[in-house]
Amino acid sequence: MVPFQKKHYAILAFLLLLSFQTYAQRTINDIMDSTVVNHLLIISKKYGSLSFSGYLQPQFQVAQSNGTMAEYQGGNFGEYTNNRFRLRRGRLRADYMLLDDNNNPSTYFVLQFDGTEQGVNVRDFWGRYYENKWKLINVTLGLSGRPFGNELQLSSASREAPERGRMSQILMKTERDLGATFTFNPRWKNARLKNLVLDLGVYNGQGLAGPAEFDNSKDVIARLSHKNYTFKNLGFSVAGGISTLQGGLNHRLPVSYKMERTNNLWQMVKDSSASTINAVAPRRYYGADIQLATTTESWKSELRAEVISGLQTGTSTTSTTPGSYPIDDNSEPLPYYTRTFNGAYFTFVQTLNSTDNQIIFKYDWYDPNSKVKGMDISAARGLSAADVRFDTFGFGFLHHFNPHFKAVIYYDIIKNESTEISGYTDDRKDNVFTFRTQFYF
Repeated sequence: MVPFQKKHYAILAFLLLLSFQTYAQRTINDIMDSTVVNHLLIISKKYGSLSFSGYLQPQFQVAQSNGTMAEYQGGNFGEYTNNRFRLRRGRLRADYMLLDDNNNPSTYFVLQFDGTEQGVNVRDFWGRYYENKWKLINVTLGLSGRPFGNELQLSSASREAPERGRMSQILMKTERDLGATFTFNPRWKNARLKNLVLDLGVYNGQGLAGPAEFDNSKDVIARLSHKNYTFKNLGFSVAGGISTLQGGLNHRLPVSYKMERTNNLWQMVKDSSASTINAVAPRRYYGADIQLATTTESWKSELRAEVISGLQTGTSTTSTTPGSYPIDDNSEPLPYYTRTFNGAYFTFVQTLNSTDNQIIFKYDWYDPNSKVKGMDISAARGLSAADVRFDTFGFGFLHHFNPHFKAVIYYDIIKNESTEISGYTDDRKDNVFTFRTQFYF
């Protein structure tokens, strides 16, 4: 038998470390040889630790009618379809962490893919550097989540409702973007401001909704937030933050549109000016969010709320942030339309005795053009379906079968305001039932 040498212990230690990081629920045997344990610590400091995680979300949906426009409930239904099976998400993620000689985080790297029946895409691809002299700042570079609000930060694996609200999906489509984020957060022991986080980021703006940056404007996002603070005597915790996005889109035409009050009526008015070319059509968001939760494990209650308002630039037919410069069927550039918007969501989650069972109630609204309402929205005033307000009421039940499998049944009641726009004179029949399972490790 060939005797074990130091290099053999190093290889064994590396494999054990990888296994430990990959399967977090497993623990190292208490009687493991102390030499191997020492090698584990050495390798972790020298080479860093690598871990893998992932989840799969197969689901079945039934819509209220064929061809339901359910873009914000996981995608529109086919023209002759009102039910479907889907793989909503299939994520595989690798995390790498390197510690310095004092066991402080030094470098962090993340790569995440999303695979469904529609293809495979990169979702996260970023690196983070921690300065450890003052332990105040870290910088994140690459394709990462944008630090705006709370709902965008919640992982799709842990969020109770199947989808984010309509407002979040329209304003920050695909959540991620290419750029740089500087984070201020004191990390030394007993730091008085350790729960305070200030994020400041600069991004392309189109995120994963488009293939590449298409103009010279950038989005600047700032968020000041406070981590959970627990009132032990009162039995609940509170967290929250304020956010802003200052960005825009460069005009390519001498024509743009905006809301103006004419003869005491709000209308979408053409602004024809040579100075419009290369000028910036504004995107200005201002948001505030709060999260409240009781501290009990059984019968725990949690409320999350967020409100956002500001200016959004889109096109004549949609207020969604474009992923590429909008063009018509003849590949000719289209003008931008700027609207004043507001929206919000309220999510309430109640644990039913056991943490395995939860009921969910959610309400959100998105009003893409707060200057006009109801029957004031008409084509005669230069308006379209892009100016119609939607309110969504959702409720469901979530059950955890074991630590790696859960399922949720959820129903969305979607209401649009009645307008003079064709197809939106009454409430559309677009409610959606979702039964989703999730496997994760």
